[in-house]
Amino acid sequence: MKPRVIFAGLLSLAIAGALGWAVLERTLPAENLPERVAQAMPLSGVEHPITAVLLNFRGYDTLLEIAVLLLAVVVALALREAQPDRPERMGLENPLLRAVMAWLLPLILITTGFLLWAGAYQPGGAFQAGSVLAAGGLLLRLAGVTTAWLDNPAVLRTGLAMGLLTFLAVGLLVMLPGVPFLTYPTEYAGALILLIELTLTLSIGLTLISLFRLTPPYADDPEEARDQPSSRNGGMAS
Repeated sequence: MKPRVIFAGLLSLAIAGALGWAVLERTLPAENLPERVAQAMPLSGVEHPITAVLLNFRGYDTLLEIAVLLLAVVVALALREAQPDRPERMGLENPLLRAVMAWLLPLILITTGFLLWAGAYQPGGAFQAGSVLAAGGLLLRLAGVTTAWLDNPAVLRTGLAMGLLTFLAVGLLVMLPGVPFLTYPTEYAGALILLIELTLTLSIGLTLISLFRLTPPYADDPEEARDQPSSRNGGMAS
C-alpha cells in the first residue's frame, strides 16, 4: 500500500476521532435557546421561529451569507471577462420543453410568491423562493430563451446587489433612533423583514441564474473536451 494512502487513512481517523471527542465532550448551553426564541417571538414581526432567527435575532449571519453569494458571482463574472470570446450555449433544441415552459412558468412564479409570503408563518422564505425562481430561469435558458439582457451591466449589477444593499440600508436606517444595527422596531419588523426577503429573493434567483449562465460550456469535439483540462491547468496535465 502506498505511503500517501496510509497517511490519508491515518489523518482521516485522527480527524474522525477529534470530531467524536468534540461531540462527546461538548459543553451544554448556558440557557435554553429554543425557550428564549419562543419568548422573543412577539418582538420578531413574524410567526415562524426560523425566519425570526435568520432575519431578526441573528440577521448578521444571513447578511454574511448573502455577501458570500454576491462574492461568488463577482468572481464568476471576473473569470468570464477574462475569456470574452468564449462561446455561449442557448439551450436545447427541444420544442416540447418550450411548450411545457409556457404552462410551467406561471406555476413557478406563483410558487415563488407563495414561498416568499409563507416564510413569515411556516417553512419558506427568500432562499427557498429564490431557488425556485432560479430554477424557472434555468429551465427557460435550457429551452433556448435568450438571457442576453443579463449582459447589460447596469441591470445585472443592480439585481445582484439589490438584496445585500437593501439588507444593509434597513440595518442602518433602524439605527437612527439610537438602537443597534439590524434591531427592527417591533411595529415595523414584519414589513421590514418582508422588504428584505423580497429583494433577497430577486438577488438570490439572479445570482444562481448567473452562476449557471457563466459555467463554461461542454465542447462539441471530444478531442477538444479532452484538451480543455490541460489548458485550464496551465498545461500541467501534459
